[in-house]
Amino acid sequence: MAIISNMWNKVVGWFEDRSDRTKLIRSFNKAAKDSFVSGITPVLLQANTSRGYKPYRHQFSNIIGGSGFRIKAMSGRQLSKQDIVNIGSVVLADNILVRRMVVLGVDTLEIHCDVGSYGCRWQLHDFIMIGGSQNE
Repeated sequence: MAIISNMWNKVVGWFEDRSDRTKLIRSFNKAAKDSFVSGITPVLLQANTSRGYKPYRHQFSNIIGGSGFRIKAMSGRQLSKQDIVNIGSVVLADNILVRRMVVLGVDTLEIHCDVGSYGCRWQLHDFIMIGGSQNE
């Protein structure tokens, strides 16, 4: 009976995490739209889930529904690598956001632009600042 209970709790947890990830993505997209409309950011960012990058998996990685957080920079042009790295740096500097993504099963941050096929990715585990300092 305990085995069935544990399995049921896992299934319920998957749906709770999925709902929380959906809320996080909606919240990120709303904040990104508001920042773009008000002129704070020069490009519109749009987040979604992705498969993630398998070598970046960690103990909290989601195995159902993707483990990546993909941000598309809607610029209408190919961004330089430095532009993409700058966007990634801003996201990764938000320690609360990074930790929230990790506990929700996200292991990979991916940033791409809407033109071309170039993008960058980061292993989120390296940026959760355990013990108050960034793991190198």
